[in-house]
Parts: sequence; C-alpha cells; structure tokens
Amino acid sequence: MKHLTPMVALSALMLTACGAEETPPAEKPVEVEKAANAFTETSPLQAAIEGEHRTEAEKARDQYRHPKETIEFFDIEPGDKVVELWPGGGWYTNVLAPYLASGDGVLVAAGFDPEGGDEEQRARIEARLAEFKAEHSDPIYGTIEYSAFSGTTGALTEPGSADVVLTFRNLHNWMSGGYAEKFFTDAYAALKPGGVLGVVEHRLPSTETQDPTASTGYVHEDYVKSLAQAAGFEFVEASEINANPADTADHPYGVWTLPPNSRTTDRDGNTPDGFDPETYANIGESDRMTLKFVKPAPEAAPAEETSETDE
Repeated sequence: MKHLTPMVALSALMLTACGAEETPPAEKPVEVEKAANAFTETSPLQAAIEGEHRTEAEKARDQYRHPKETIEFFDIEPGDKVVELWPGGGWYTNVLAPYLASGDGVLVAAGFDPEGGDEEQRARIEARLAEFKAEHSDPIYGTIEYSAFSGTTGALTEPGSADVVLTFRNLHNWMSGGYAEKFFTDAYAALKPGGVLGVVEHRLPSTETQDPTASTGYVHEDYVKSLAQAAGFEFVEASEINANPADTADHPYGVWTLPPNSRTTDRDGNTPDGFDPETYANIGESDRMTLKFVKPAPEAAPAEETSETDE
C-alpha cells in the first residue's frame, strides 16, 4: 500500500480546505437516462384513460370495464386501424380514439344503421350520430371514420384493411335481431390476415340454457366461439379481466337489473315483491367474457423444388 509523504499530505489537506473543485461525475449514458424517464412518463394509453375529456362518471366505470387491460389484451397499437361496433354513447371511443390518435391510427365507428327502421327511428339515429360526431370533433380524437352495422348493411370498412375489430356488450342485441352470424362474417371481411377480433359480452353460466334471442342479455361463451369459428376465425385466448363472480345472471330484468341500467320495474311498471335495488347495485356490472380471435393468414405456397440436370 502506498503512503503519502508529509508534504504531499499537507498539500492535499490545504487544497480541500480551500474548496478546490472535485472532478465532475461522468455523464449518464443516454440509454440509462431513457430507462429512468420510462418510469416517469405516462404511456399514450394511460394518458387517454386519465384525460380530462373523460367525465368522472365514465372513469368511475373503469373498475368494471378495465379499459387498459382490455385494450392491451387485444394487442391494439396506436398506429392501428380499429373498427368499433355500435359505440353507443362513446364510452370506449373516448379511450380508443385519443390512444389511436397518438400514433396516427384510425378509429372506424360502426354505429346504428340510419337507413333501418321507421321514419321516427331513422330520425333518432341521425340525431344521435350528429351529436356523437360533434362530441368527438376535438383534435385529441384524431381520425374517426364512420360506417354502420345492421342485418342489411354492407361492409364495415374497406375489406382487408382493419387491424382490429371490437364489440363491447353488443352480441345479445344482434342475436335478438337475428343477425349475429352476419357480424362475424362482416368482421372477418374487414380484417387483414392476422387481424384481431375482440369480443366482450355478458356471460351466461354454462349450466344455463342459451336462449337463441338472448332475452336476458347473457350469452354462452362456447356459443360465441362457435359463431366466430364458423366465420373462419381461430380462437386465440380468453381472459378473466372483466369477470365478476358475484353476478349470478338470474336477475328479474336480466342484465339490465344491474348497473349501469339498474332497472327496477318491468315494461308495465311492475316491481316484484321483495325487490331490493341495493342488492343489485352491490353486485356491480355484469360478469363478462373477454375473447380474442384472429383471422388466420393464408398459408404460404410450398416452394417449387428444382432439380439439377446434366448439361
């Protein structure tokens, strides 16, 4: 071990006392700084979920709908073209559109068919569509294209152009209308090979009998899989992200007994004896299946074998 001479030691001590500058620390590598910032930056998806454009009432339902986990499960990227079927009031649109806008993606809102129904119904649909467009005209929503879906509509979007097609709690309506199969064939046509179909739907216990019209709003998971596979889709994975074990699916007014509808009477205004709305409020929103399917890519043609010949 080396020892300092008394003179050198004294000089070092004087320099320290006089406040001599220390050697500055080496700068952190850029990669290290980026890694540190990654823990503090908000992701585009999280920013869309937490944004001020969403009301507190919308955010209160995140605990039942899990938008972050659901969108990640369906492998949606900011640059994707996504078709959302029957967006309704725009609950999911208010998350999807800003998220896609962050990567110059496109959202196609395939709403109710303005050509269907009687004159009064068409007027209601057109008024709601105009309201929806006005509500989503802010630049934060990026590019939103519009189409429609019903038992008689044409293509959801340009065939083979969508990365993802989504439906949230709509399939029971199409079963009631008799065109659930059409949804799957239309979705298949809209998707690119390798594209994802994401389905979230109220789940009927497998021990219960499936009503073909889904009058309670609940649907068998196996029934959804069979419709998707009949249209050509391959089942990829199921998630329990949106499960609710407290939901027994046997309520007086079907799924509409639960929040957010919280129905308390039948269509004639009658309430059964002993009905306690608090019981259903405590259950929360319904038990839901979350299923991911894929449109298979075409198999590559086998390479032609070449044979060598003598020249």
